[in-house]
Amino acid sequence: MPDQQTPMQRMMGDFAPTFVDLTDRVLFGEVWARTDALSPRDRSLVTITSLVTAGNVDQLRAHIPMGLANGLSGDEVIEAITHVAFYAGWPRAVSALTLAQQIIDTEETPA
Repeated sequence: MPDQQTPMQRMMGDFAPTFVDLTDRVLFGEVWARTDALSPRDRSLVTITSLVTAGNVDQLRAHIPMGLANGLSGDEVIEAITHVAFYAGWPRAVSALTLAQQIIDTEETPA
């Protein structure tokens, strides 16, 4: 039987049920589901660059693969991080690119 839990449910379990509910229902159920102005691909690009800018590398572990699944290419992820390096800071970009390299290499390596 496939796992029916959301990524946030798997991460937080019953530790913070209200936070899990808001993440699943509002953030991903409503905000991410809106496609009238931004596609999931565009939302992923905005999210990845926002996370880099804020220095939230841990969250990139989920959002880079999601971006690739939403249609971003590895080259687009790399270019977006390179572009925001001048605004977000070089060390944040280096951290993000190091993680992106691991993820993109894994995603592009045949099983």
